[in-house]
Amino acid sequence: MKLLIARPMTAAVEARARAEFDVEVRSETLPMTHDEMLRALREFEVVVPTLGDQFSAQIFAEVPEPRCKLLANFGVGYNHIDVDAAHAAGVAVTNTPGAVTDATADIAMTLLLSTARRAGEGERLVRAGDWQGWHPTQMLGHHVTGKRVGIVGMGRIGQAIARRCHFGFGMRVSYQSRSRKDLDFPAEYFSDLTALAARVDFLVLAVPGGAETRHLIDAGVLEAMNPSGILINIARGEVINEAALIAALQAGQIAGAGLDVYEFEPAVPQALRNMENVTLLPHLGTATEEVRTDMGHMALDNVAAFVAGRPLSNPV
Repeated sequence: MKLLIARPMTAAVEARARAEFDVEVRSETLPMTHDEMLRALREFEVVVPTLGDQFSAQIFAEVPEPRCKLLANFGVGYNHIDVDAAHAAGVAVTNTPGAVTDATADIAMTLLLSTARRAGEGERLVRAGDWQGWHPTQMLGHHVTGKRVGIVGMGRIGQAIARRCHFGFGMRVSYQSRSRKDLDFPAEYFSDLTALAARVDFLVLAVPGGAETRHLIDAGVLEAMNPSGILINIARGEVINEAALIAALQAGQIAGAGLDVYEFEPAVPQALRNMENVTLLPHLGTATEEVRTDMGHMALDNVAAFVAGRPLSNPV
């Protein structure tokens, strides 16, 4: 059985893969090209794809009888894979839930605090040598403790963010999701996203990517937010209509944004890069040695189950 891993992994994951499987680890750090994805389906029984490897319906249409029987996705999000097309071609799909939860929630809090307290702007001031010393009205930001946070999507990651906000900062939690959740902390449920946006100081996006959530945050939702409101996105870039966000920020409709993901990633509009009230991170959500290793092992656990003929650990 031949295994293809789409991008370099941590040393521990690559060592395990080489010890247990006949593996090829692609050396490129960019997503696979069209031709590379065709080769992956034709020449390997199992592929470990990563974010940006667009296994679309068109790709499967060009390889109607793939040698590949499993896409063991590295990551919890799999909107870059057309799962229906994969299943129709006889290809199973798995992902890596759980391993990413706490690290992603931590990045949400990093963005929330950094944007509210103008940390990025302050660091740039110091690095530029322009800081002239403390004074009582210097770089006044937004207080976080005790404020109201709205979580859009109350799955594993949404709940982890909410717990940090409630238990760590005494924030009042509200949320919007497809249904009410049985939670171990107080939270107010909103069925309507616009109504939630109008009530909170911070709006945090923690929904999956895909057609159902594309442009979930549009001009209407942004207009409903308070002028002091701050938007945080650790979900997928296309969840926000980026043009509408830029317009809202430029018009002062909202106070700021903290973004780890972008609609046309890795392209980040110059307008966003020019704004001091926007915190920009290069998709760091799960970027720790421990978490990326755990994700890799979870993907390889799915591969091992497939090879042994056991039920897959994390089927999609």
